[in-house]
Amino acid sequence: MTIPLVTLNTARLELLPAEPGFARALLAFELANRDHFARWDPDRDALYFTELHLGLRLRQYQREAEEGRGAAFLLAPKGEPQRIIGQITLSQIVRGVFQAAYLGYRIDARYEGQGLMHEGLTAVLAFALDTLRLHRLMANYQPDNERSARLLARCGFRIEGLARDYLFLNGAWRDHVLTALTNPDPLLLP
Repeated sequence: MTIPLVTLNTARLELLPAEPGFARALLAFELANRDHFARWDPDRDALYFTELHLGLRLRQYQREAEEGRGAAFLLAPKGEPQRIIGQITLSQIVRGVFQAAYLGYRIDARYEGQGLMHEGLTAVLAFALDTLRLHRLMANYQPDNERSARLLARCGFRIEGLARDYLFLNGAWRDHVLTALTNPDPLLLP
C-alpha cells in the first residue's frame, strides 16, 4: 500500500512530505541544531551534515512511502516551505495483525515551547490513525527528556514500560521510556 504524499496543514504550519528537493533546507535545519540534537542523537560524522547525504536520506523517506513502510513530514511555517523548523516521521510501518508504526519528531531549538510540535503531531496522528488506519503508534524517549514526556502525554500516549540500554546514543547505551497510542476506533480491523 503506497502512502499518499500529501501536505498536511495546521493553523501555523505546513507539514510537507519529505522529498529530495528539500535537502538544502534540511541541511540548514540540521546545522543550526547540531548541538541541540547531539544529546538525543547517535554520533554524527561530517558526511551526515552534507546536502548529498540529506538528499539521499530524503529519497529514502520517499521510497519508504512508495513501499508503504513510512511517512516523513518536514515542518515549515505557513507560506515558507523552504524554511524547515522540524520533522515528524512514521517509520517501520507494519500491517497485518499489528497495524503499527514508530513515531519520531524533532523541532528547531528556537521554536521549542510554542506549541508547534504539538500542532504538527496532532495533524500527523490524525493522518496515521484516520487515513493510514494504523492501530498503534509507539514513541520512545530518554527518561530525562521532560519535554518529550509532557508532549507525548498531552497527545494521549501512555507509558508502557522502561527499556534499559535501549539505544546507543551520544556515546553510551541509553534507557528509554516506552509509550504508545492506540486508535480509539473500535471498528478498525486489520
